[in-house]
Amino acid sequence: MPLEFKTSEALTFGVELELMVLNTRDFNLTRGAPDLLARLAKAQLPSEVKPEITESMIEVNSRVHTRFAELRDELVRTRDGIVDAAGRLNLAVAGGGSHPFHQWSDRRIFPTERFLKVSALYGYLAKQFTVFGQHIHIGVESGDDAVYLTHQMARYIPHFIALSASSPFYQGEDTSFETSRLHAVSAFPLAGHLPEVASWDEFNRYFDEMAGYGIVASMKDFYWDIRPKPEYGTMEIRIGDTPLTVTGAAELAAYAQTLAADLLRERREGPIAPQYLVYGYNRFQACRFGFEAMLADPGAHTHIRLREDLMATLYRIQRIGDELGTADALRAIGDRADRELNDSRWLRERFQETRNLSDVVRLQAERWRTDPAPAAKAEPEAARLRAAK
Repeated sequence: MPLEFKTSEALTFGVELELMVLNTRDFNLTRGAPDLLARLAKAQLPSEVKPEITESMIEVNSRVHTRFAELRDELVRTRDGIVDAAGRLNLAVAGGGSHPFHQWSDRRIFPTERFLKVSALYGYLAKQFTVFGQHIHIGVESGDDAVYLTHQMARYIPHFIALSASSPFYQGEDTSFETSRLHAVSAFPLAGHLPEVASWDEFNRYFDEMAGYGIVASMKDFYWDIRPKPEYGTMEIRIGDTPLTVTGAAELAAYAQTLAADLLRERREGPIAPQYLVYGYNRFQACRFGFEAMLADPGAHTHIRLREDLMATLYRIQRIGDELGTADALRAIGDRADRELNDSRWLRERFQETRNLSDVVRLQAERWRTDPAPAAKAEPEAARLRAAK
């Protein structure tokens, strides 16, 4: 049966953020999600907060927005409510793509039907999937636009990797990568990218064939870096680590919205295959070297430094940013790229200062809690949480 693509208003956007649930002794991951979610169920937060695959994670789902400032303000209010609830349970919450020193074998699967099925199918990979990412949804008017935009965004995936990188440590070691999180994602057999289909009808034929083999039952079974999301009417970018701040998360979403507007207005024609010839190489370069990555350009048959490519892209889309209200976000992204500042660098600097990964995670949680400063609008949610105690 064909997948129906739900029509959305073009360029609306929202995010999903996966967050760490921590104890406040040594700031290791802890099985605190069930208690935290139970308390949050009594609050009236603007975003939905859900379980994730293990009991040391939660996921925030924002509402649908058209403007960067609205998304940022919602995430701040939600963040404040979560932090308040976590504190009353003697827990902490943090962003970041991977916990620096937890042991995957200590994790416990959150007992929902889907997560238990994933665990039964993938074994230990399910627990190793205790990594934390940001997903960005961009609204599109048709399945054909979703397929087109998914292919075109593949060219810019290294930008999102470098900008969001926040997982330099894993299992107590500095990996020498800007992001180690993506290695956990790549282990799944249906990871990678959308096949080289040219339309939604063609994708449906591919999906029906895969379903006929018994390999997939829904879009959730594809762990692609970018994918169409027919039930939402969106194109979903899944490549980013969760940033250390809600402002950083909103800025990444604003960049995706602005870039999507540019790609939809100025339609790129030509074969799909060349960009996928270099896709894996460019993805690796961005994971390993961040802003210093050297990207292969299949059109020019040359290489370009990621930072330079990103700055040129920001310059090209700045007028669209003025129209969409993302100019401030794009300037902030450009400033960080120009100075080669990302969250992985921040985390490494904190380790150099403290020489202790527990202290690094403590500082991560503090940064998540305080940057930007808690908003006055969040007080009603916090008051309801106190009343629910």
